[in-house]
Amino acid sequence: MGAMAMKIYNGYAFAVLFAIVVFGSFMANSATTGTMDMSTAILLRVDQLGNGDFKKIQDAIDAVPSNNSGLYFIWVKPGTYREKLQVPADKPFITLSGTLASNTIITWGDTGEIIQSATLSVFASDFVAKSLTIQNTFGTSGKAVALRVEGDRVAFYGCKILSYQDTLLDDAGRHYYSNCYIEGATDFICGNAASLFERCHVHSLSTVDGAITAQHRNSPSEDTGFTFSGCKITGVGAALLGRPWGPYSRVVFALTYMSSVVLPQGWDDWGDQSKQSTVYYGEYQCYGPGANRTKRVGWSKSLSNQEATPFLTKDMIGGQGWLRPSPTHFKRGSTIVKANVP
Repeated sequence: MGAMAMKIYNGYAFAVLFAIVVFGSFMANSATTGTMDMSTAILLRVDQLGNGDFKKIQDAIDAVPSNNSGLYFIWVKPGTYREKLQVPADKPFITLSGTLASNTIITWGDTGEIIQSATLSVFASDFVAKSLTIQNTFGTSGKAVALRVEGDRVAFYGCKILSYQDTLLDDAGRHYYSNCYIEGATDFICGNAASLFERCHVHSLSTVDGAITAQHRNSPSEDTGFTFSGCKITGVGAALLGRPWGPYSRVVFALTYMSSVVLPQGWDDWGDQSKQSTVYYGEYQCYGPGANRTKRVGWSKSLSNQEATPFLTKDMIGGQGWLRPSPTHFKRGSTIVKANVP
C-alpha cells in the first residue's frame, strides 16, 4: 500500500473508530471504578489483511498483560474470523469492538459439553463487547454455545449471538445486554447470571415448543435471574418463554413485544411439578399476540407496578456502579490520540 493510500486508510480507520466510540458512549452509563482512568485505553488493532497489530483476535487478547491495571481497546476490522476465543480471568477491562455486527463476525462450529463448546468464552471481569456477530455453526443436533459469560460486570452492545441449542450460556456474574440480537431454538438463553436485557431482539428457531430461557437459579438466596425490558420476541414456529433449569429459576419479561410465536401457556415446569411453587416467572405490561395471559400457566405471575419496579432499572445488576463509557483517547506506544482525530 502506497503512502497516500495508507494515509487515506488510516484516516478512514480513525473516522470509523470514532463512530464506534460515540455509539458506545451513548449506549453506556457512566461508571466509577476506583481511581482507574476511564478516558484513555491502549489500542490494539486486528486486521486479517495485515494492516493492524495482529491478524487474529486471540493474539490481541493474549497480548494484554496479566492483571492489567488499565483499559485495553481491541478494535477488530471487518471480516470473518474463524476462531475459538477465550478472555482469561486475569485480563480485566478489555473492550472487544467491531465496526458493525453485520460485517465483523467471530465464528466456530463446536459441540460437546456445554461449557466447552463456546465460540467465545469470557472469564474476565469488566469486559465489554460491541458491534460483533458471535456464532456457533455446529447445527441442530446438540449443545452448541456461541457465547459463554462467566466474568462479573460484563456488557454487550449491538451484538448478534447466534446458534441453535444453548446459544448464550449466561453462566455467572452480573451482565448487561443492550440492543443485541439473540437467536436459537432450545434453551438458548441459559445459565445462572444476574442479567438485564434491554431493547434486545430475541428470535426463536423452534418449530414446536422450544424454550427461550432456561435460568439456573438454585436457591432463593441467590440474587440471580434474567430480566428482559423493552425487548421483542419473534420466531418461526412456537416457543415457550422459559423452563426451569434450576428449581428457583427467575425470569421477568417487561414492556416486551411478544409475537404469536409465544405459546399460550407461556411457561413449562420441565416435567417437575414441585418447581411450580419455587420458580419466579413474571410478565409486566407486555404486548402483542403472544402476550395474552388468558391461558398462561397459573404459577406464572402478572406483575403489579410495585412488583415490577425492582426489575426495571440497572440497579438490579448494580450497573450504575460499573457500566462505563467508551474511552475518548487511545494510546499507541507513547502517543495518545483523541478518538476524533482523522
